[in-house]
Amino acid sequence: MATDLGELLVPYMPTIRVPRTGDRVFKSECAFSFDSPESEGGLYVCMNTFLGFGREHVERHYRKTGQSVYMHLKRHVKEVCNISLTAADWMFTSFPVDLELNRDFNGEDYEYEDEAKLVIFPDHFEIPLPNIEELPALVTIACDAVLNAPSAYKKQELESWEEEIQVSKHARSLRQLDNGVRIPPSGWKCQKCEMRENLWLNLTDGAVLCGKWFFDGSGGNGHALEHYRETNHPLAVKLDTITPDGADVYSFEEEEAVLDPHISDHLSHFGIDMLQMQKRNGHHTDNNSRPRVSEWEVIQESGMKLKAVFGSGYTGIKNLGNSCYLGTVIQVLFSIPDFQRMYVGNLQRIYDYSPLDPSQDFTVCDTQMFSFQHQQKGVSPRMFKSLVSRGHPEFSSNRQQDAHEFLLHMINLVERNSTGSENPSDVFRFLVEERTQCCQSRRVRYTQRVDYCIQLPAPIEAATNREELLAYEAKRKDAEENMRAPPEPVRARIPFTACLQAFTEPENVPDFWSSALQAKSAGIKTSRFASFPEYLILQIKKFTFGVDWVPKKLDLAIDVPDFLDLSRMRATGLQAGEEELPDLMPPIVLPEDTRAPEIDETAAMQLAEMGFPLEACRKAVYYTGNMGPEMAFNWIIAHMEEPDFAEPLTLPSMIDPGPSTSDSPMGATPLGSSPPEESIAILTSMGFPRNHSIQALKATNNNLERALDWIFTHPEEEESDALSDMADTEPNDNAFSNANSHSDSTLSPDRDTTGYELFAFISHMGASTMSGHYVCHIKKEGRWVIYNDHKVCLSERPPKDLGYIYFYHRLSSS
Repeated sequence: MATDLGELLVPYMPTIRVPRTGDRVFKSECAFSFDSPESEGGLYVCMNTFLGFGREHVERHYRKTGQSVYMHLKRHVKEVCNISLTAADWMFTSFPVDLELNRDFNGEDYEYEDEAKLVIFPDHFEIPLPNIEELPALVTIACDAVLNAPSAYKKQELESWEEEIQVSKHARSLRQLDNGVRIPPSGWKCQKCEMRENLWLNLTDGAVLCGKWFFDGSGGNGHALEHYRETNHPLAVKLDTITPDGADVYSFEEEEAVLDPHISDHLSHFGIDMLQMQKRNGHHTDNNSRPRVSEWEVIQESGMKLKAVFGSGYTGIKNLGNSCYLGTVIQVLFSIPDFQRMYVGNLQRIYDYSPLDPSQDFTVCDTQMFSFQHQQKGVSPRMFKSLVSRGHPEFSSNRQQDAHEFLLHMINLVERNSTGSENPSDVFRFLVEERTQCCQSRRVRYTQRVDYCIQLPAPIEAATNREELLAYEAKRKDAEENMRAPPEPVRARIPFTACLQAFTEPENVPDFWSSALQAKSAGIKTSRFASFPEYLILQIKKFTFGVDWVPKKLDLAIDVPDFLDLSRMRATGLQAGEEELPDLMPPIVLPEDTRAPEIDETAAMQLAEMGFPLEACRKAVYYTGNMGPEMAFNWIIAHMEEPDFAEPLTLPSMIDPGPSTSDSPMGATPLGSSPPEESIAILTSMGFPRNHSIQALKATNNNLERALDWIFTHPEEEESDALSDMADTEPNDNAFSNANSHSDSTLSPDRDTTGYELFAFISHMGASTMSGHYVCHIKKEGRWVIYNDHKVCLSERPPKDLGYIYFYHRLSSS
């Protein structure tokens, strides 16, 4: 028989490989579906590419590649009686198998048996494994390597944890002074300046001192850092972050946040019992006060007998560990017919034209994600998460992320990967008309921009329970001053109309330059809808920065309506009697010499201490005119996704600006050569035609921010250039130029229907976007359904007032 097997495999030996270092072995999930070794047909792993395929898709891969030898993995799982089992009672194979299936099974309730075979196509000849004596040595080595290799996604997750907070080298050997210091449970203040915010407890001598890690100098006077420089006591803990689960610890010597496995003992040295502490302003534990516990219970509809549902459109998505932000966004997108039509309606075509490595193809991964139908136990989106987060510093980690940011990231990916085909994210696209008025000359300018989401402010001053909030704040301050337990927090209740009103209110334009006055002046801007999308996304701006610049959530409820009429927010365009501002740009001020630009290095260092790259901080300070760290911080937030964000500051030469042309705007100094390709790429990635981007950069001496303003003030050139660019612009450089070629209603300003109906919302539980949990509610077949990771149930009381992102569908005009 050994000779027979050897001879049988001889023709296929050149196609069988041994996994090398760096090869990813996909043995836990099919590249096209969510089939796994636990599925009815098991999983087939190609012995050449190490890609995994379910029974339905392995034949296609064989026909496409000619690869004939696959390892068939099958895991048989069965529930056992709840009795005590010895090790001998468990059924395992004689070879180790690392399948990493993320199963929600309790080892005491389930037993499983793994089975592996080599299968030769097209005859499906099976060779059971292990079969060391009868198989050629190369085949045996290859099989053993595949069976022992870590799952591709498990390997990636381990790598993603390398950026996580590390244990301090001082934690184990920290020496604490027996100086009799005891820390009270509240009423803390800095020993040197009596500040009551941003306080840090030195774990060596018990000194309570203020920090100074804020870019604008607020929140502390740096006494904790001064104390370290005087004493060399290395570790400090932030007092208002101590909970039974841990605390925020900083190492002055290591200059980073660290972990202290012995934090409980270190705190008890100063009389602090972690089990009795409740965190007030931190971002790790969210269920420590009654309102927040109530929020968790209400949003998840805890305590109610919810009826579980499954089937087409009712499949849950397993949490891979802080991945609920991804699951909720995908559930909502999947419920929209345009996304279903794009990815599910084209299944056969997408499969047939997929690349040889489908795990690296966005369309295939989207199809896999959107085509799950009847997985009663939920699906694990490992391949999908791996691809959509690749190269992203946050989404590629195992940390919790902001669902709104991920939603925009997904829309951007869909946009970039839909070139030449239907773009389902068009259903979110709309035009915003911005009206800017010079307060002195009263003249106006109208511009339009593309957007996908409306961010609504949450004006606390408009709360209907304002008196109750004021009373709570007074009690809280009194309790803090008298070192008593804080009162139960009060949730602000804000009318939805107040949020809409705040969005439409005029806002000041900082550093407004009036082309009518040719000087800086006061300017105000208002925004309206120039067109209405098919699906409207509304985000409630619940998150802000605390005094320690840690993102935190405002505790509020908003009476969001089921039906919404936006007719009052329709744009009007230039009105009779209004006079437009001249189409002029601010003059470019040339430096008197070629010395390096002046930069407030102190402000740059304050930003760098927050963890931003130093060169980016210097650019932020320079481009905001040395107006302080706060303005520079806002610049960083707005530009941190740019490819040259951390590159050193470079300015175009001012010595020889080149000859001016008669048709150039005032102050423009067109360069003789083409603008930097990096600047062109940034503008084209925002959707502007390449020719128009080049023209804007030339007209503004390659200043990106002014080039963007120039584009908005020259819409007629943009329209003509977009038509001429359609033929020669690269696909990924023209995200928004499709707006001119679409004839659908997405960007049509003439549609009269402005009515919308709520069909989904995503809710967040916790005090920060960096922690907590997301769930979503979707209205299907006239009933609300709650999606809580892999659990899908009919909703009894959808908590619409506690949502974070709301999704509305445009009502039919008929």
